[in-house]
Amino acid sequence: MAYIHVSIVPKAPSPCYSPTEMDRREGGNVGELDHVEPQRFRAFVQSFARLCKLKMPDRESEVFVSFVGGLDWRVELDQNIKPGDSRYFGALAAMAAKLTYENEAFVRRIVRDYWKMELIGYYNFWNDYQKKNSTQAFMVYDQTTDMIIIAFRGTEPFNADDCRADLDISWFELDQMGKIHGGFMKALGLVMEKGWPLNLDEDHDRPLGYYTLREKLKEKLNPTNETRFMVTGHSLGGALSILFPAVLALHREGLLLERLEGVYTFGQPRVGDTKFKEFMETQLRNHGFRYLRYVYCNDMIPRTPTDDSTFLYKHFGSCIYFNSCYKGKILEEQPDNNYMSVIAWILMLLNAAWELVRGLILMPMIKGPEYKECWLLMLVRLLGFVLPGLSAHNPHDYCNATRLISPQIYHQLQHNRRPEEIIDGKEE
Repeated sequence: MAYIHVSIVPKAPSPCYSPTEMDRREGGNVGELDHVEPQRFRAFVQSFARLCKLKMPDRESEVFVSFVGGLDWRVELDQNIKPGDSRYFGALAAMAAKLTYENEAFVRRIVRDYWKMELIGYYNFWNDYQKKNSTQAFMVYDQTTDMIIIAFRGTEPFNADDCRADLDISWFELDQMGKIHGGFMKALGLVMEKGWPLNLDEDHDRPLGYYTLREKLKEKLNPTNETRFMVTGHSLGGALSILFPAVLALHREGLLLERLEGVYTFGQPRVGDTKFKEFMETQLRNHGFRYLRYVYCNDMIPRTPTDDSTFLYKHFGSCIYFNSCYKGKILEEQPDNNYMSVIAWILMLLNAAWELVRGLILMPMIKGPEYKECWLLMLVRLLGFVLPGLSAHNPHDYCNATRLISPQIYHQLQHNRRPEEIIDGKEE
């Protein structure tokens, strides 16, 4: 259970401030409040539980499931999608992105017993601006495909640290890259007062995400093998996934980028301005890795921060957009890209009602019992009537979409067809 203290949410900074300048202006001691208040709250809950003779769940147990995991109990990979299938990496990436919300023991058990893969590492990275370990990721090796999967955890519900990273919309600017979301860069491993130095002395007590993962990749990828790697994440995790190769490009890590198979993000927010978009499009062309940005229906997060004249954020890469029937379409940008249309809101409310019927009755009847939605997810669906687009952000829909997608969509992407109105592999 998380405790959210309002004092830890920073005020929205002026875009002209650098991350270092912002932290100086804000005092820099909020991490201490973050540390003390949750401890007091947990102590209160534990005392209450003892008084009522309740058994507190062990959050580090291999059977403890997070709130996000409780929305979708599936842990096995789709047995109908085998290695070599064009859908395999997308479906694997979606499941890995969902699994990041769980604790280390749970992840280790699922990777070992169900996926038959090797867990290379489970990480809790240091955020130099929050002064705590608040970025999570894991690294898995799939021997069948000789592929390393790096998965970043997204925004956890009720987690104040993740919300701070999301809401920190200050710009971090580099001449060669452009302007990038400051909160995401800090979560990835931006070093206070240093930025992104090429090399950094390793601190085992305060591991930084980018540097730790980069060195682990250099250890695993060498001239004696042909192992490749892919990066994935949902929500905040998706933002970190695409920023990871961006910093690799900044540091001219060409050998690693040549081994990058692709970046797969689900419900990813925008991360940078037009110059950053152009910088990354150049990297995609030069190094030949794919960047697939999956967007499910009314998911509000890919539509934020907005790309209007106020915020200037821009998406890039191939957008695979799914409607509420999981029909895929390749677009340059998702519909209603700024989430501001009144007509779109009305359609979202109607769609929220359809999703309740679909998940409870139609999907199990048509696709099988594994697609039946649990009661907790049904309750979350009701949020769609209060705030359209929020309930559509859950990983369950992205796992469904990557399992039900037409293989022809990936074939079209492989042959570099134009992303204009290719629906289920057929050109309109």
